[in-house]
Amino acid sequence: MQTDNRNMILAIVLSLVVLFGWQYFVAGPQMEKVQREAQIAAQQQADQAVAPPTASGEVPAAQEAAGTPVFADRAAAVAASERVGIATASLDGSINLTGGRLDDLRLRNYHETVDPTSAEITLLSPAGVANAYFVEQGWVDAAGSTRPGADAVWTVEGANATLTEATPVTLRHDDGKGLVFRRTFAVDENYLFTVTQSVENTTGGDVALFPYSRVARHGTPHTANFFILQEGPLGVLGAQNLIEMSYADLAKEGQRNVDSTGGWLGFTDKYWAAAILPEPGAAISARFFHSKPGALDVYQASFVGQAPVTVAAGATAAHTSYVFAGAKVESIIDSYEKAYGFDRIELLIDWGWFHFITKPMFYIIRALHGLLGNFGLAILAVTVIVKGLFFPLANRSYASMAAMRRVQPEMKAIQERFKDDRAAQQQAMMELYKKERINPLAGCWPILIQIPVFFSLYKVLFVTIEMRHAPFFGWIQDLAAPDPTNIFTLFGLIPWDPTVLPMVGGLLHLGVWPLIMGITMWVQMRLNPPPPDPTQAMIFNWMPVIFTFMLGSFPAGLVIYWAWNNLLSVTQQWIIMKRHGAEVNLLGNIAASFRRKPKATTEKPAGGKAG
Repeated sequence: MQTDNRNMILAIVLSLVVLFGWQYFVAGPQMEKVQREAQIAAQQQADQAVAPPTASGEVPAAQEAAGTPVFADRAAAVAASERVGIATASLDGSINLTGGRLDDLRLRNYHETVDPTSAEITLLSPAGVANAYFVEQGWVDAAGSTRPGADAVWTVEGANATLTEATPVTLRHDDGKGLVFRRTFAVDENYLFTVTQSVENTTGGDVALFPYSRVARHGTPHTANFFILQEGPLGVLGAQNLIEMSYADLAKEGQRNVDSTGGWLGFTDKYWAAAILPEPGAAISARFFHSKPGALDVYQASFVGQAPVTVAAGATAAHTSYVFAGAKVESIIDSYEKAYGFDRIELLIDWGWFHFITKPMFYIIRALHGLLGNFGLAILAVTVIVKGLFFPLANRSYASMAAMRRVQPEMKAIQERFKDDRAAQQQAMMELYKKERINPLAGCWPILIQIPVFFSLYKVLFVTIEMRHAPFFGWIQDLAAPDPTNIFTLFGLIPWDPTVLPMVGGLLHLGVWPLIMGITMWVQMRLNPPPPDPTQAMIFNWMPVIFTFMLGSFPAGLVIYWAWNNLLSVTQQWIIMKRHGAEVNLLGNIAASFRRKPKATTEKPAGGKAG
């Protein structure tokens, strides 16, 4: 039967989706957890780093500063040097006066957990601790020496000793050789730093220096390792367009050099990023670089100006660049692109290949959130909107399915009449479809349409920080995280964590909303009688169970969407098929699912022994 063939194809496709999803959404994160533990152990034993690029693009092999101390923790590292405080509405931290670098930064509006009293998100940390992560500007001369060096001690110039939105801070360093360096930091109310470097030349001759900027990251950070999410080195560099690499890719490649006019580069995490940006239109030589002094992986994104800044004797010259360090909030990033002309900085957020669907989906959800005040309600509302947009196509599809059901007696008669002639049976079926104006594949369209919408919504929930820690109702306090309840702990009554078990742990987190989703999916499949083929019937019976377990680790917002979408689909399909005269015996089909099939009996051959 053509319908059975369609169902079998659909079942195979869904099975492949399950296997593919298991690999990326369950098995992958478990392997990453083991790798992260090993990486942290290695990071705690190392504290070396790599120096910034020279004017020629080379990276010196020497360490940043000989004998860099190892600190017990981040607090000890911050306290070990004099600093200038940072206090804005969005950030707090400090600038290290040793090296004049930005290496202590926390995000005031974001916390580790949904508890507002939990620790703030730490973005940047000093060298000498695990997961060191910092940004630095400076100069290099024609000989390749950094000016001033990474261990140079700076002082605060002027009375202001705290960087705020309204009060920039200027640092000063006299190298004792006729050059006075100044570095002025300004920051807006969000996450953009403007760094202006100047050189005062009191020597007797001209001095040519190349400005540089870099982001350094010590140790390989933990990443989600999902194919739909970019985490690691990232940049937009002119003709090279978008450059995306994983940390493993950069470690294998060693380095990648790119000449560009304008652009930006840095490192991105799921929700946070640190990037360096030259003035739009500035000619730069950019580099992504990896080194491994000892046991420590060091990753660096840097650029150096292609043209030197020449400072005449007795004169002063300056250079300006920018640093983005903070949360990847779409509206903030978009405002920077418009105000400063940064080239496609919107790509700090990984909208993916289907950005033309994903971004509009995000805009709609954000607008609905503004009206409804809750992202969960916005997701439910956008589902209704999508259903409305695709109603004409769904109507035709379900109408075709209803027509298929009406002609099932004729189809069975054709099968019986041509049971020994497959070609004639197919020909008769096609004539019947043509006569009744039936498209046997029309029932697949609602599912095929749902795939890009589902993927786009998943992408929005997974990558946009606006969804992070966004509450719904009841126990759902973070739509971007899995449902926190778990049937395998009797919803918290049993004090154990089954997800830590090897191999099967990823399947042992099954909350209330995944169960609701599974039930609605099972009910939706009961709208149609079970396929006559036992194999197909078994696949369709198990499909809701498989998806229920697989979606147990998915973001709660996505599971809520799927359950709501299933409920709407059941209602829509039932109404449309009833309007077209098809019998929809939902309760009967559900009852048939639990009815035990009679066992086949074998008749005795006639003609036994005479008594």
